[in-house]
Amino acid sequence: MPALSIASLACAATPPSKLKTYRDFAARRDGNSERGRIVFFAADKAGCALCHSVDGSNAAAGPDLSAIGDKLGRRELIEAVLEPNAAIAVGYESTLVETVSGETYYGVVKVADAAVIELMGADRVRVRRTRADVKSMRPSPTSLMPENLHTALTAQEFTDLIDYLASQKQLASAGASHRGTPDVIPEVTKSISLRPLLSDHDRFADPVARPPGAPRLGLVWFGEIPGRDSFLAAHQSGTLWLMEKNGQNDVKTLFADFTSELYSRTGPNGLLGVAFHPAFAQNRKYYLKHQVFENDTIASVLVEKIAREDLRGDSGAPSRRLLTIPCVTQNHTGGCIEFGPDGFLYLGMGDTGPQEDPNGHGQNMQLLLGKILRLDVDRRSAALPYAIPSDNPFRNRAGVRPEIWALGFREPWRFSFDPQNGDLWVGDVGQYRVEEVAIVRPGENHGWNVYEGYEPFSNQHRAAGQDYVAPVLAYKRHYGNSVTGGYVYRGDARSPFYGVYVFGDYTSKRIFGLTQRDGRLETVRQIGTSPESIASFGRDRRGNLYLVGYEGMIYQLDFTGADFAAAVDEAANARAKITDSKN
Repeated sequence: MPALSIASLACAATPPSKLKTYRDFAARRDGNSERGRIVFFAADKAGCALCHSVDGSNAAAGPDLSAIGDKLGRRELIEAVLEPNAAIAVGYESTLVETVSGETYYGVVKVADAAVIELMGADRVRVRRTRADVKSMRPSPTSLMPENLHTALTAQEFTDLIDYLASQKQLASAGASHRGTPDVIPEVTKSISLRPLLSDHDRFADPVARPPGAPRLGLVWFGEIPGRDSFLAAHQSGTLWLMEKNGQNDVKTLFADFTSELYSRTGPNGLLGVAFHPAFAQNRKYYLKHQVFENDTIASVLVEKIAREDLRGDSGAPSRRLLTIPCVTQNHTGGCIEFGPDGFLYLGMGDTGPQEDPNGHGQNMQLLLGKILRLDVDRRSAALPYAIPSDNPFRNRAGVRPEIWALGFREPWRFSFDPQNGDLWVGDVGQYRVEEVAIVRPGENHGWNVYEGYEPFSNQHRAAGQDYVAPVLAYKRHYGNSVTGGYVYRGDARSPFYGVYVFGDYTSKRIFGLTQRDGRLETVRQIGTSPESIASFGRDRRGNLYLVGYEGMIYQLDFTGADFAAAVDEAANARAKITDSKN
């Protein structure tokens, strides 16, 4: 891969009128997937095969597309090709490396450890440099995929390409047969309802003006403020909003603006998690998990904040940083923090990449990556701004970080405790095959990257005699490719959904419910569909559940009239509905 300058990566933007021509043509006309396959592989046409594999091998710089038709609907595929920088696939953001000798390299990180950094460019050529030879390493907000790829195609060829991509779906036979990985997840006969809490005009839109094609930032968290009949909503950009009742309406006001304190330019970074201290009404302490960019490195940080005396805004006092976790790449930086019923703060941390976790971060007990941590934020040790709970499972083990409560996670995106029995439910985002939902207990190893779901993934970091805990559920790609953990419903005890774990998928927008017994799946259902990408869920003290739409809307889940037990009987009907929803 030759040395590149940033200027050499730029290309002329396509006029909006021409984008509209291709967009409208492909949306309204049928294509031919066989002709599209030729366009996909032809170097003088789309040439997609240079950057993407379609055989599950993930051998190129871009993501494997063997199940892209499950992940994205037709309109989403059209937008992904026309405007590749608007929503870059997580884990495939580009990185710019400048060497001490003045060379510049641009590509996707394939290997990164303390000794070397290895990039792959769009031409599949790998460049490997020692850390000593690297002067700077910066994430880029642009994709390796050119913005003007479609200009080499006629509108019909573009449409054929979209049809070919839409035909790439995960085989029903893919993955081992297991009760916890059902081929079909039936829909309930009547879906739950979603009630918007705001008018469309008042939705939580990105408050920061961004240039056309720049990655979007969205709403990521929503929760009730302890001691008040009000809520807090968190935007990825770093803004927090107070929601209060004014008569029959919910009114929002700015609680705090931390946009200058965090990094949110690339990847799934920014403000990702919020937690109120159990004694917030008395001590006014609350906690944020977000990213910073320091010393040419993205890091996830945990900070303590202090609210005003009236609890209606931040006090303006400086943050107290409790924890800094350097990230290897710009993705899988975790996102969830929550106080457990024991009063300790739990934090979910992803493996931070590269894809497939080749360095075994999830299994490395000397690192906090790929772990769930447990901290005592009310006390301090001699060397730390927090203390280690006395019953943390690895507290006294040599060579192990004592903060670790459980290990073996890829990207634990949202977790919660069942208020009835204290079970910790975790949604862990998968690699290629499945998304996982697990109940996690202290000291457990949940397998990544030795396992993905119920199947072996890699033996590189397998340890002899180690027990790997299986998830409760691992669902396949035709149901989604980015799980969002939720809550066990403990609202109305008369509801058929009482005791059901409710969660969703960010990409497919499906809402699911499941029940389990002794950690094994009993029943799983599709119980609804979200109008927006599902970034998170929320819960109030009465047990009501809320869905956080990434595009800025908050919905209250209404279970009235829906029946968790009643579902469509025929597997064929379920598969037909999956296909219809994608077209």
